[in-house]
Amino acid sequence: MALASLALRRTADMPAPMGLELPAPGKWSQGQGVAAFWTGPDQWMIEAETRAAEDFAAELASHAPGCSITEQTDAWTVFEIASDRGDAPIRALMEKLVNIDTGSFGPGSATRTGLHHLSVFLVRRAEDRLAVMTMRSMARDLWHVLQETARRLKGEPA
Repeated sequence: MALASLALRRTADMPAPMGLELPAPGKWSQGQGVAAFWTGPDQWMIEAETRAAEDFAAELASHAPGCSITEQTDAWTVFEIASDRGDAPIRALMEKLVNIDTGSFGPGSATRTGLHHLSVFLVRRAEDRLAVMTMRSMARDLWHVLQETARRLKGEPA
């Protein structure tokens, strides 16, 4: 997955990069081959699946004149969690890991929060899908926490 941050400069108009409507605070939106989630006032993270080997930031910059674009692909790790049993396992996992209202964190939601000692972004892509993103240097720690929590939820020994 390619990642690039987009920040709106004071003099720039609100872009719609690659036809994507940038989401409001706490939200995630997807378009044709790209998606975005809000990260702060006038700031978003733009995602493009299967494009990590490309110069995605340069292409994004050509679609967002007057904005500050920063390559982020190599700085982050994204774990995509999918459930074959719908919403319940995803909610149960979130309830064990993060201090957010899982009832109101439905599809199209995104937030930055703490998970154990890590800072993470959570993106609820669908009822049965959750993306958990952290700094690349913390990937092993996040994987361990996700794996142990999933095992405990299944009733397996940790």
